[in-house]
Amino acid sequence: MMEEFETVSTEYDAETGIGSLTLDRPDALNTLNGQLKDDIVSGLKALDAQNEGEDGVALRAVVMEGAGDRAFCAGADVGGFEDKSAGERSGQSPYELVKEFPAPVIAKIQGYCLGGGLEMAFACDFRFASADSTFGLPETGLGIIPGAGGIQYVSRLASPAVAKELVMTAEHFSAERAADEGLIHDVHDAADLDEEVQNFAESIATQAPLALQATKKSVAMTMETGLDAGLESDRNRSESLIGTHDAEEGMQAFSEDREPEFEGR
Repeated sequence: MMEEFETVSTEYDAETGIGSLTLDRPDALNTLNGQLKDDIVSGLKALDAQNEGEDGVALRAVVMEGAGDRAFCAGADVGGFEDKSAGERSGQSPYELVKEFPAPVIAKIQGYCLGGGLEMAFACDFRFASADSTFGLPETGLGIIPGAGGIQYVSRLASPAVAKELVMTAEHFSAERAADEGLIHDVHDAADLDEEVQNFAESIATQAPLALQATKKSVAMTMETGLDAGLESDRNRSESLIGTHDAEEGMQAFSEDREPEFEGR
């Protein structure tokens, strides 16, 4: 157990390097209010601080989930709706921090995943859901549009036509459709979701942390630049990793036919 905030709890496994961040407003379907947004930022920073400690291994992955089994996050807390969606009270957007977080972030979705909650899941690197989960971008029914990337993510992951449909109709859709459209990575029975996500997180956690960080940056760049610039960037990132401890350890372990022991340096 690490630290509990007012609306978020975090945990860190020093043996595997896997952290977790739980949105903890189950009675409100884990809806986003100002406090929860601030606590997400604080919780992620607390997890990131594990990379600076002496105990255990470097942070390798983070699993984000909602408390209870009714919702990952059912969107904005409309009752406490704030008029500054672009900037949070802490001065940092939780959506941006999740997207740019050094370690891979995995969204474990069970129940409702709507509006800003779905946009939070989109900001994660991976999304896994239980078969009974429900998705949606209902903002047009409130006279607004998704303001934290929903339209952009759906347009890129699925297509502009699908983005228009999901946003303009504001209708809920199933986990099966979300997977078919490429919006989530996989669907599992609710009883199997915890184990499947843990197995996936562990498969990532065995890889070199610096290489994982470089991969995140490289993939993000594909949406912002042309092929030639992307190829040059990948080459430069790859060359910069060659002299690291992890690269030397990985090559040495391969030659000795053993599992590598990466340290994130």
